[in-house]
Amino acid sequence: MQTTIAPLTSQDLSRYRLLMLEGYTQAPDAFTSTPEERAAEPESWWLQRMADPSGRTLAFGAFQGQELVGTVALEFYSKPKTKHKADLIGIYVTPRARGFGVGKQLVSAALDSARARPGIKVITLTVTEGNDTAINLYLAVGFVEFGIEPMAILTPSGYKSKVYMWLQL
Repeated sequence: MQTTIAPLTSQDLSRYRLLMLEGYTQAPDAFTSTPEERAAEPESWWLQRMADPSGRTLAFGAFQGQELVGTVALEFYSKPKTKHKADLIGIYVTPRARGFGVGKQLVSAALDSARARPGIKVITLTVTEGNDTAINLYLAVGFVEFGIEPMAILTPSGYKSKVYMWLQL
């Protein structure tokens, strides 16, 4: 099925929330928050996360027909000394949509958007150690590893490190 990538809007709020809660449940090691933490967030938190009216965040969705099957977001810094950077956050693709390049399409859309935004020079991200699929995706689009935070998150299988990556635009 054909996938369309588009910025998310307030109209996508319920689909976005459901998709991300699925992600927090299906891939708990990939996120620093638990499904329970995120399920307790008010609707306003989700709206700000995906389409902040102030422009600090911007999320993209991968749609197959009317179904939202993947997402990624950019979080922009507002302080004068760091406003040249953005973080790539919250990427998730449903298992049935994996293996078809949806993740790469999402990341590419986010990077294109960041390149079009005046002043953005650097994109950073973190990825949990052992998530080789995600690491390989980020390497394929030009990200470079620059550090590792040991014991960054506690998972059911023990502590895991976070790999820090960056891309100069």
